[in-house]
Amino acid sequence: MNVLEDLGRETTGFFSYAGGATMLLADSASFIGKLRIRVGETIEQAYRLGVQSWGIVILTSLCTGMVFALESANQAVAYGVGNLVGGAVAFTMARELGPMLSAVVVAGRSGAAISAELGSMVVTEQIEALQSLGLSPTRMLVVPRLVALVVMLPLLTVFADIVSIAGGAYIASVFAHVSYESFINSARASVPFIDVCKGLLKSVVFGVIIAIIGSYSGLQTRGGAAGVGRATTSAVVIAIILIFIFNFALSYVLFPQ
Repeated sequence: MNVLEDLGRETTGFFSYAGGATMLLADSASFIGKLRIRVGETIEQAYRLGVQSWGIVILTSLCTGMVFALESANQAVAYGVGNLVGGAVAFTMARELGPMLSAVVVAGRSGAAISAELGSMVVTEQIEALQSLGLSPTRMLVVPRLVALVVMLPLLTVFADIVSIAGGAYIASVFAHVSYESFINSARASVPFIDVCKGLLKSVVFGVIIAIIGSYSGLQTRGGAAGVGRATTSAVVIAIILIFIFNFALSYVLFPQ
């Protein structure tokens, strides 16, 4: 009986969380559609959530591109297809790893920051103060973070793609003696511009996920400082899981086999 009660409780909690996050997204979209956006706050959040994440995103993508090239270049040259290494690296990074890894890194850094900040505001009753003044917490707090991530995450993904391909070209040249010209030509031939745009569309969806999950978890914080920690942890975990799920779904839809 306890097992059934736990299952029912978890199922109810899941649908409650999913419904609450969906309603928060709809409310935020309503404010955005009416252009009720706090521009100054949005720019500040774009700097804090996007620009300050630049270093870790670049480092992650650089190492990923270099490792991918290192593992594939020697084998490709041994089988006489060294001219395909650039295409393999660019294809993988632009369509899959670039958007997904950038989103995971930003979720770990910026998603946690959003949840912790809003959770602290809930605990210290600042959210109630906003509501008592007739101000919407969604418009004041969620919309600027949502717009900032939707704009900044695709830009971070562009830098991630470029840096990963450049790092892969360097490693392929040093360890497998694949010329830069051959690497770049292969990359250009293998990845059409439309595929790059589809990868950036993924980043937009991931930005929405990170902002909404981080905001909703923060706004649902209960239990003081310990509750802030739990909300932050759950926000990061849920956002990363959803990023992987949506990455698969979007790849299936955008890149039909």
